[in-house]
Amino acid sequence: MLNVLPRNHMTNKDISKILQRTASLMELHGENTFKVRSYTGTAFQLEKLDVRLSEITPDERKEQGISAGMTSKIAEIIETGTYSELEKLAEKTPKGVVEMLELKGIGAKKIRVIWQELGIETLTNLKQACQEGEVAALKGFGDKTQKLIIDQIDFKKANVGRLHFAKAAPYAVKLVDFIKENISGVKVEIAGQVRRNLEIVDTVSLLVSTANTTGLKSVLSELEEIEYLEKKSSPYVWRGVVRENALQIEVHITNATEFASELFLQTSAAAHLKISVGEEGKTLRTLALENTYPSEEKIYEQIGWAYVPPELREGTFEAKAAIENTIPKLIEEQDLKGVLHNHSTYSDGKHTLREMAEHCKELGYEYLGITDHSQTAFYANGLKEDRIRQQHEEIDLLNEALAPFKIFKGIESDILTDGSLDYPDYVLASFDFIVSSIHGNLKMTEEKAMMRLLKAIENPYTTILGHMTGRLLLRRDGYPVNHEKIIKACAKHGVAIEINANPWRLDIDWRWVQPALQAGVMLSINPDAHEKAGYQDMRYGLLTGRKGGLTAAQNLNSLSQDEIDAYFKSRKK
Repeated sequence: MLNVLPRNHMTNKDISKILQRTASLMELHGENTFKVRSYTGTAFQLEKLDVRLSEITPDERKEQGISAGMTSKIAEIIETGTYSELEKLAEKTPKGVVEMLELKGIGAKKIRVIWQELGIETLTNLKQACQEGEVAALKGFGDKTQKLIIDQIDFKKANVGRLHFAKAAPYAVKLVDFIKENISGVKVEIAGQVRRNLEIVDTVSLLVSTANTTGLKSVLSELEEIEYLEKKSSPYVWRGVVRENALQIEVHITNATEFASELFLQTSAAAHLKISVGEEGKTLRTLALENTYPSEEKIYEQIGWAYVPPELREGTFEAKAAIENTIPKLIEEQDLKGVLHNHSTYSDGKHTLREMAEHCKELGYEYLGITDHSQTAFYANGLKEDRIRQQHEEIDLLNEALAPFKIFKGIESDILTDGSLDYPDYVLASFDFIVSSIHGNLKMTEEKAMMRLLKAIENPYTTILGHMTGRLLLRRDGYPVNHEKIIKACAKHGVAIEINANPWRLDIDWRWVQPALQAGVMLSINPDAHEKAGYQDMRYGLLTGRKGGLTAAQNLNSLSQDEIDAYFKSRKK
């Protein structure tokens, strides 16, 4: 049976995570500290390598400075997705204890104490013990750690079966390909949350038209990695759940005549379908249910609306725009002329400045904005003044060598606890542009967060406000902010707001893109790339911008090299 979700070639990061998991389990079982460090050290080393270990020979892996013992383990990981030592550790560890290791901010040593001293082996029992004060009473824990554990358990349970778009979308694509390969004469389209480019997906929806309904269901039910949910299925909907991550799968079945209407229904958010149309009080939903259409465009055409692209069908601003025929021409990939907010080996990046620049040029961009971390970010090798001068000298030389491509001199300046930026004015003035971001002291009240953000926005050297809320999707909520006040301040001071394209961030949230645009604020789609492969995340920022109605005219890095050069210079004046 063909595996619809085949194991991709292992990336170095995949291997690194497996080794880190091994180190955590070793620490949990009290193994030798030096042995644990050898695993964490190798894991860190792998993420810094330029070559992909799965694509080179074992001897070449040794040449990368990896020990013979680790090389054999890595070979087994690449071949099978795991290895014997990890499996042995997993076998003697209760499943619930392994889940405890995933709680952010706790650590294996504390989980070991909880397991051994309280005998707790499930998240449910752990939460109960916290609520009864047993965990706080343990040596080295206290009320603060106990509350953190409760919050993390609640956060984890609330996100079961939810995946980043970047991980969920490939399931949809592979399922479409699988169905086409195994059922002849079939028509298949991705619908639902994936087609609307939602940042978090809990259900992958497909729409299928086929004469071989029995064959389709049979083929789907044979997939080993997807559990068929027979009781939740019906004659026209096949439902399953991905065993690995609890992602829901829905395959809706229709006929060719009703395909467009059903695609519209299965794609659009409930709020969009509830919108009233016409004097009879009908909704978009009833319109699509009562009629058949050759295309989705014809649905909107019948009621005199402009066509609403799938990603805008959320029940926000799109109805008014469609009625007034002001649906914007959404930004497209070819509108992106440069890449701002990127890191090199000068701070915590994987690739050198030259490598980042040359790859950016190879991808067809006109310019690169390099923004390594500022001096306060010591954990990320932030730049002191002497290293700033060194980088600027290298940029000047590279700009001569790579012309007409250009590198702009930037910095990701930490917004300090008092809201000031990370260098004195004479240093800030040496950059072409500045991305101002909060990295430290993230546990803030809204009042504290807003003080820091508004003061940074008011700073004349701030060009772009970076990852506004500091959120990491499915990992941590951002600090509380007042979006309206931030947008108003950015409009007043001419500060662009970043759409951080990293699929873990996608910050500013797409729901605030339209309000920012209406206030006249420029946005900037930035990958926050720490390696060459990070440029690929631009796609996710682009999709976020499109969901909010972003156009090329209101996107900072849609400016040509000459235009953005002039923009930076005018800002500095």
